[in-house]
Amino acid sequence: MLNTFPVSIKTVKISGGPDKTVYYPQVMMQNRQLEGFINRTIAQQTQQLINQQIGGMPSTVEEMLGQYEVKNNQRRILSLSLSNYTYHHQAAHGMTYIRSLTFDLEKAKQSELKDLFKPGSDYVTRLSTLIDEQIKKRDIPLLEDFTVIRPDQDFYIADKTLVLYFQLYEITPYVYGFPMFPISVYDLEDIIDEDGPLGRMAVNH
Repeated sequence: MLNTFPVSIKTVKISGGPDKTVYYPQVMMQNRQLEGFINRTIAQQTQQLINQQIGGMPSTVEEMLGQYEVKNNQRRILSLSLSNYTYHHQAAHGMTYIRSLTFDLEKAKQSELKDLFKPGSDYVTRLSTLIDEQIKKRDIPLLEDFTVIRPDQDFYIADKTLVLYFQLYEITPYVYGFPMFPISVYDLEDIIDEDGPLGRMAVNH
């Protein structure tokens, strides 16, 4: 069998005027039930980002752009990120949020960060230590000392890498953008769930 992508993806557009457009992905696959679940999850997350941006003030939105990136579509794992940039009337600058979704197509479910690791493994401490090392090595400016990630920290999977990231203002000043921390699956081999998405990515074939 040829190495085909597990999921076909098309782009869907929502538009609320010339400067308000949100693009998001829709998947197509043979398993219709799973396809429906994934597409509903993506649509809900897209809407949540819009709601987060608009808050109670939709009238002040001058510009909105929603985009997406497919980070991984191989080995029965789909990982993607959705972003939404919005500029409000008279704001100092626009604001962007990114959210990611990872689906284990083999188990027909959405994967949370904890699902990538063996039950009971202290993945929070391990990941926090690796991120702290990168912060120091890369000399990343922080708003306050970094201590620990959230157990449900934002992440996506890209090939043999787990990428953890933080929102604007979460740990760094706005001008720094989104702090992204790529961690090789091989640095986590002893704690990853071998039957989970990271375990599948780590296999050499």
